[in-house]
Amino acid sequence: MTGKQAITPAHRYRNNDKAVGVGNAFWDSCEDNGLAGIVAELDNGVLRTAEGHEFVNFTCCSYLDLDSHPQVIEGAISALRRFGVLDHCIPRSRVQIPALLELEASLGELFSADVVCAISAGVASAGLLPLIASGHLGNGTRPLMLFDKNCHVSLAGAKPACADETEIATCDHHSIDFIEDMCKRHERVCYVVDGSDSLGGYAPVLELAGLQEKYGLLVYYDDSHSLSAYGNRGVGYIRSHSPVLDERTITVATLNKAFGTSGAAIMLDGYQKATLRVIERFAGALCYSQPMNTAAVGASLASADIHRTEELTALQGKLRANIQLFDSYLKTDHAGTEYPIRVIPFSDESVIHAGRRVFEAGFYVSPVFFPIVARGTAGLRVMLRAGQTSQQIRDLCAVLAKAGACQATELAEETPS
Repeated sequence: MTGKQAITPAHRYRNNDKAVGVGNAFWDSCEDNGLAGIVAELDNGVLRTAEGHEFVNFTCCSYLDLDSHPQVIEGAISALRRFGVLDHCIPRSRVQIPALLELEASLGELFSADVVCAISAGVASAGLLPLIASGHLGNGTRPLMLFDKNCHVSLAGAKPACADETEIATCDHHSIDFIEDMCKRHERVCYVVDGSDSLGGYAPVLELAGLQEKYGLLVYYDDSHSLSAYGNRGVGYIRSHSPVLDERTITVATLNKAFGTSGAAIMLDGYQKATLRVIERFAGALCYSQPMNTAAVGASLASADIHRTEELTALQGKLRANIQLFDSYLKTDHAGTEYPIRVIPFSDESVIHAGRRVFEAGFYVSPVFFPIVARGTAGLRVMLRAGQTSQQIRDLCAVLAKAGACQATELAEETPS
């Protein structure tokens, strides 16, 4: 005995013991079954491992395949040549080259918003949410920070920092009644939610807009999975549907997914220039010497140009057609929507083996399990893209159907007669 006092964690807003203790066993099993840590070369849409196994990736968020578009690649190269530096390593609040300002102006025109860029959506949220909690990004009132139970870890991870500025609460997924009750009890409420979920589905934008109009609710959306893939000029689901596009709605979205590049866009409406300066100076890593690098800026400028053409509309159409084709073969909870993600349910015990069967057949779909999803709701996550062929989708559906039949057989054999 040393007599030294052990630390007992509060676990008020996060619990690594639980997340790592339960989730790591699934990750280890994934790796043991060759479904994690895969290294493969990409050749014309097909991946090939060093051992020669070829497979089509159906777990990739580049929904429009713009990440390999020649114009995007050339945009990155051209920007490096033009500005002559990869990473101008100094806070933008002190000195910056024109590259990032050009991108923010282009994205601002494209999305009809005031845009501030960051190196990732996670970095943006980690910096912005505590400023909202303290009232410095909003109307000056410290709000109750109400986090959706299913919000992405990049949002939920900000809870401890927000808790040092105001009160924190968690609500059931999209629980409009609970949110309204909190609005009645508190002078100001900020609801933090995914505008487009990483496991499928959209936020109830119109219902939330009603609460915004009635109570002044501030809604913070992460709309990363619908940007570019959805809406005129790729504005995403939230800016396509929300009738409240002013200081009561803040949207952040990564540029790494369907936009096809790197970085993130914070979309603001109705905030004064002084508030934008506060973001640049005090929003966590946004004020460090970590701006988007020049290659990412150049690629993003090129992608923004594509967004202004009919090519984007054509790519969105191909994506919708592939989604509809998949739904015609397999029915899931989100069948019939334009959302590019589908989850095929499996038991916790069978999901990794099912994923292995699919991989051996030449397709990669990621097993999702706790803490990615709630316990008992494991599945194989499928992400549809514009560049996938009809034959690839039909073949994948056949393999998934067979894997599901195998699961049913195994469970039947385990059930006592």
